[in-house]
Amino acid sequence: MRTVLKSKIHRATITETELDYSGSLTLDPDLMAAADLLPGEKVLVVNFNNGTRLETYIIVGEKGSCTVCLNGPAARLAMVGDLVTVMSFAIVDEAEVHQLKTRTVHVDERNRVTEVKEETI
Repeated sequence: MRTVLKSKIHRATITETELDYSGSLTLDPDLMAAADLLPGEKVLVVNFNNGTRLETYIIVGEKGSCTVCLNGPAARLAMVGDLVTVMSFAIVDEAEVHQLKTRTVHVDERNRVTEVKEETI
């Protein structure tokens, strides 16, 4: 079995941080659909501005809001305006690894989807 990149939202902009929350990453459902992410799915968030990396899970935000919000203790790891990449991984066996297509979602400065690419590993 191998753990490989399934999908990512590349260089999204943090729109909010909410310290008084139990923890997670709130995403606009349009971004979730573009990146094939589900509510509760485990993700890795990498902050380009300060180098932090954190694991958390997805919760659904308001459709059309372009929201990318770190909640709970993770809110201390970013500031509004920071650029992040949100990555999701899959565990696949050797037979499937070269058939999996990694999806990369590119967004503009307001987190609107500009391009979706799929590449075979």
